[in-house]
Parts: sequence; structure tokens; C-alpha cells
Amino acid sequence: MSTLNRWEPFRTAGLDSEMSRMLTDLFGRSQESNLTSWAPAVDIYENERELVVKADLPDMKPEDLDIRVENNILTIRGERKFAKKVDEKNYLRVERSYGSFARSFALANTVNSEAIKAEYKDGVLTLTIPKREEAKPKQIKVNVGTQTAAAAAAK
Repeated sequence: MSTLNRWEPFRTAGLDSEMSRMLTDLFGRSQESNLTSWAPAVDIYENERELVVKADLPDMKPEDLDIRVENNILTIRGERKFAKKVDEKNYLRVERSYGSFARSFALANTVNSEAIKAEYKDGVLTLTIPKREEAKPKQIKVNVGTQTAAAAAAK
């Protein structure tokens, strides 16, 4: 005697995996594109004196970086190369991204883009952009309850 199996086309593992694969192909990044295009993570903060940009750029050489300011747009470009120190067939997994990148950020008119300082240490690029003198906060002292000598003489 044979058993009857109910066919449920939308509950089969094969269809689920096929749909997932199709959606990943349409909307997701394929493994190959993950290895060829990337952008470094960046933190940007400011204090009273300066704007600071920190970019994670491990395994890069400073000479492989290009930092420019044009029309108040800060652009960081570079390329992280895949160094084949190990035979390619011996790799079990390659998850880090390699290739060219470019990140651009609009700078406010309050910064002095002519005085940018760049430092690369421990895989982190730090750009320090000082603010213009007129943009720095100024403290104004207020005199309360004192009379001037001229006002006292007038009485």
C-alpha cells in the first residue's frame, strides 16, 4: 500500500532556497562584489576648536591614500590590495574587502581646509581640520552691579 503525500508548493525547502537565492541575486550583494567594492567605516566629530575625521583603513600604506579638498568637499580615496602571500587555493575564507574606494564629505565654511593635518597610525587615518577663528566660540564677560567712575561723578 502506498502513502499519499500532500504537495505544498510554498512550503518546500527547495522553493524557499531558490526564492532566497533569486532575491539575493536581485537585491543583495553577491560574494564577488563584496570582494571588489568597499568603503571604510568613518567616524566624524567636532569640538570647539576642530573637526575630526577617523577612517578605518587596516593593511593600507599611507602612499596608497589620496586625500583632497576641492570646493569644500573632502575626499578620501585609496586602494587596498589583496596580497597573495598564500597560494589562493589554500584560503578557506576571504571576508575582508579589497579594491579601490572613495568617500566624500561636505565641509562647512567654518573650517580652515588649508590647515588639515593627517595622521595614519594602527590602521586608522585621522584627519584634523581646525575651525576658523571667527567660527570658534567666544566668551563675553558681563559686569553686573558696578558703576563706572563717570556715572558716580555725575551724581
